[in-house]
Amino acid sequence: MSARHSRITGTGSFLPSRRLSNDDLARRLAADGIETSDQWIIERTGIRARHFAEPDVASSDLAFEAAQRALAAAKVAPAEIDLIIVATSTPDMVFPSTACLVQRKLGVSGCPAFDVQAVCSGFVYALTVADAMIRTGAANKALVIGAEVFSRILDFKDRTTCVLFGDGAGAIVLEASDTPGIVASELHADGRHVEILCVPGNVSGGSVLGDPFLKMDGQAVFKLAVGVLEDVARSVLAKAGRTEADIDFLIPHQANIRIMQSTARKLKLPADKLVVTVDEHGNTSAASIPLALDVAVRDGRIRRGDTVMLEGVGGGFTWGAVLLDL
Repeated sequence: MSARHSRITGTGSFLPSRRLSNDDLARRLAADGIETSDQWIIERTGIRARHFAEPDVASSDLAFEAAQRALAAAKVAPAEIDLIIVATSTPDMVFPSTACLVQRKLGVSGCPAFDVQAVCSGFVYALTVADAMIRTGAANKALVIGAEVFSRILDFKDRTTCVLFGDGAGAIVLEASDTPGIVASELHADGRHVEILCVPGNVSGGSVLGDPFLKMDGQAVFKLAVGVLEDVARSVLAKAGRTEADIDFLIPHQANIRIMQSTARKLKLPADKLVVTVDEHGNTSAASIPLALDVAVRDGRIRRGDTVMLEGVGGGFTWGAVLLDL
C-alpha cells in the first residue's frame, strides 16, 4: 500500500473593497494629530497600501469569499470537503469558531471545523495540521484558510503599528495524493517572547480587561524574525533532502519588506524568486501567505510542478515553514 500524501489543488483569496493608500492613512492620522507620510512608511516597511473591511464585515465573510474561489479553482464542491481549518487572530466572536461559521456559509455540515491561533504563523500551522490529518486518513479534502480583520485591533494613535496591517483572506484546497505535495514542514514556538507582539486584553463580565489594541516591539520582532526564518527554512530543506537551489519561489509572511529580502538573501535566492504582496496588502497576518500564493498562481508566476517555500513568524512567539511541490 502506497503512503498517503497531500497536495494543494486550488487557491483563492479575497480583499475588502476599501483600499487605503499611505496618503489616505496619513490624512486619517493627521486628524488626530499623528504625523506620518507615504515616504516614512515605504522606507521602513515597503507598504504602499492596505485594505480595510467595512464595520459589518467579519473574518468569516472574507474567509467564505476566499474559500469559494479556492474550491472553484480545485473543481471541488463544498459538500466534498471533510475538514475545515481557519487560521485567525481576529475571530468573529469568542465562540463558536470562525471555521464553523464558514462551514455554515458554505452550506455544509458534519465535517470537523476548527480555528488555529498562531497569529502570523497561523496558516503554516493550519496547513501542517491539515497535512497530518490527511496523511493519517482522518481527512481526504481539506479547506485551509487564513482570514483577518486586523483593522479592528489597531491603535490609530500609534503610527509604528497602525500603518503595518490590513484585512484579507486566502485559502487553499488540500487533497489526498499518492505523490508528495507537502514535502516537509516544521513548527516552533517560544512563549518567553509573549510581550514583544501581543494584544493584552480579554473579555470578562461584559467588559474588556487590559488593552484591546495590538502592541509590538518592532526592533525585537525584527531581530528574532530574521534569525528564526532562516533557521527553519534550512531545517525544512534538510528534512526534505533539498537545497536552496531547489526553491523556485519563496513566500514568506508579508510583514516587512526588509525582513523578507533579508531571508531571501540568506537563502541565496534572487529577487524574482521572492513573492511580494506586502506593498499592496500590508501585513494581513495569517491571511498573508495564502493570499500571496494565490496572487502568484493566478498571475502565472507559480505553476504546477514548482517548488515553493512558505514560512511565517508571529506573536507567541511562533514560527514555522512548509516546503511544497505544487
